[in-house]
Amino acid sequence: MAQVIGYCILGHHAGLPDRLDGPGTFDHRMKQPQAIDPAWMDELQAEIAGLAPDMVQRFPTDRAGHAFSWAFMGRMLFSALVDADFADTERYYVALGEREADRDWPALSALIDDFIARFDAHMALLSRQEGMLNSLRREVLAHARAGAGRKPGLFTLTVPTGGGKTLASLGFALDHARRHGHRRIVYAIPFTGIIDQTAEIFRSVLGEGNVLEHHSSIEEESFDAKRRERKDKLKLAMEDWAAPVVVTTTVQLFESLFAARPSRARKLHNIAGSIVVLDEAQTLPKALLMPIMRALEELARRYGCTVVLCTATQPALGKRPELPGGLPLEGRELAPDPRGLAAKLARTRIVHAGDMDDAALLDALAGHDQALVIVNSRRHALELYLRAIETGLEGVVHLTTRQYAAHRRRILADVRDRLKDGRSCRLIATSLIEAGVDVDFPVAWRAEAGLDQIIQAAGRVNREGRRDRESSIVTVFNPPAHRPPAEIRGLIGDMKRIIDKHADLTSLAAVEDYFGEVYWRMGEGMDGKKILGRFMLNGRTGCHFDYRTVGQDFRMVESGLAPVIVALDEEARKAVDRLRVEAIPSGLLARKLQSSVVQVPPKARDLLIGNGHAAFVAPQWRGDQFAVLQTASLYRPDVGLLWEDAGYPGVEDMIF
Repeated sequence: MAQVIGYCILGHHAGLPDRLDGPGTFDHRMKQPQAIDPAWMDELQAEIAGLAPDMVQRFPTDRAGHAFSWAFMGRMLFSALVDADFADTERYYVALGEREADRDWPALSALIDDFIARFDAHMALLSRQEGMLNSLRREVLAHARAGAGRKPGLFTLTVPTGGGKTLASLGFALDHARRHGHRRIVYAIPFTGIIDQTAEIFRSVLGEGNVLEHHSSIEEESFDAKRRERKDKLKLAMEDWAAPVVVTTTVQLFESLFAARPSRARKLHNIAGSIVVLDEAQTLPKALLMPIMRALEELARRYGCTVVLCTATQPALGKRPELPGGLPLEGRELAPDPRGLAAKLARTRIVHAGDMDDAALLDALAGHDQALVIVNSRRHALELYLRAIETGLEGVVHLTTRQYAAHRRRILADVRDRLKDGRSCRLIATSLIEAGVDVDFPVAWRAEAGLDQIIQAAGRVNREGRRDRESSIVTVFNPPAHRPPAEIRGLIGDMKRIIDKHADLTSLAAVEDYFGEVYWRMGEGMDGKKILGRFMLNGRTGCHFDYRTVGQDFRMVESGLAPVIVALDEEARKAVDRLRVEAIPSGLLARKLQSSVVQVPPKARDLLIGNGHAAFVAPQWRGDQFAVLQTASLYRPDVGLLWEDAGYPGVEDMIF
């Protein structure tokens, strides 16, 4: 216990250290003289006996699990320490009048009755909608809410796309929080592209000022322990997640759970006692699945959390032969009869067409006024879009992360209007369209990927069930000139091994077989970065925790992308102007700008800055996360940011 506390104290400025191997490590720093001013000695009469909390007595007896539990507790203690430090510093300078206060959020307990009344009123309006699909949505909601009195812990909510799982999970979370006294609701979504959509739904139900929307777009990366100026400490690094409802990304959630940096770890102690809903749980990265499951189990077992794995294609994370380290999920389903729901809500057919080059794909598109194409890279999407324009196809729309989030919202609003009005709409997009985006196309083409991704793509076709299933076809194809990204090649093979075994690839049986193939193939690769092996206990020397190395290696997205702010909207321009005002917290401005960010390869950003097309307009002490585009012509309204147009041969576009 003393060593765990030592890690926290040593790391509260520079970040949690590793145990061994070089300057800055735990052992290296502990060997240095620990001089304490005699004036403090009377304050340090600590009683060591009984220092470890009662929860330690319930830690698992196996050495590996025991070590992970101790290390996880260390991060929670570290979080409480650095959050108190940040908050105390903020209060001091607010009292001096040298900065603006970040807001104080009300407790969920004070709002829960009002939230539930608002939710009930919202659902009463929706209950007037007729049809089989809306009837099923009400059945799903009622069944999920009926489970709110069950013992807190791990749950699954397996509902096909369009079955109302977002509102069902929110209804469960509100009722469950009132029954069991949870402190907040954290809703984690895999892609920044749909955070805005979900946060807007929650705001419309719960009220504008009660939902914190926290992206991963802009954040401080420095571990610099030497900079101790007041301005540095005033960088209240992003959020403490003290809001009653938080909508964030799974990247932000899990990279924070394994973080060593004070700014990232600050929020962790506020996750304790929360209801955590993981939307589109099938997108959890397979190479990090084992450490992710251990973290979820710790939250549920020892930190008062309820965790809901919410998806249309449940990734079978329960204990099974090919996943011996699975979660205890038996009997913890919140949806009524998932297999029956899947059958009732089957609205598409998936067919495999083999090779299709861009010319064949555009010929197929020409036969449909409204159609969706999803490919695996921004490069392929751009090339296909430009070629479609050249051929004279009408109603062609381009959607990728080349566009900033606020712009994507406008594009999607236009797409929905086109679809609703029956106008021509041929959308060419990357996978960001798949997870939870509310669009309803007659047909779609999807470049080969894992079966879970293909089923998610199918969820954008005949979403409202207004068309015949036989004609609502999702065509899976292989684009010969565009090799799939490395991270999904194995998943494509897994998909192909089961494709002939199931007449209906959208069935739960097909999904279970697919994930069985994935888990058997990956084996120990589900802890591909050897994260769990970095936390060890030694009977003689104690805790060997490589916190910093794990924080650097645990990356859910191996992109290395860097943010560029595209300040074309009025609100974004105002936020950029306020970057020069010292009294305004960086975290507050980052929130304002997170919907105006395009993530680009670091070399591209360096060259944009080097050639004057982008610049750090904020004072140096703000850090290097506020690079603002200066050459507006590089951002085209139809395709977004074209950094290649600045004449940068060889700058590789990352896969997203």
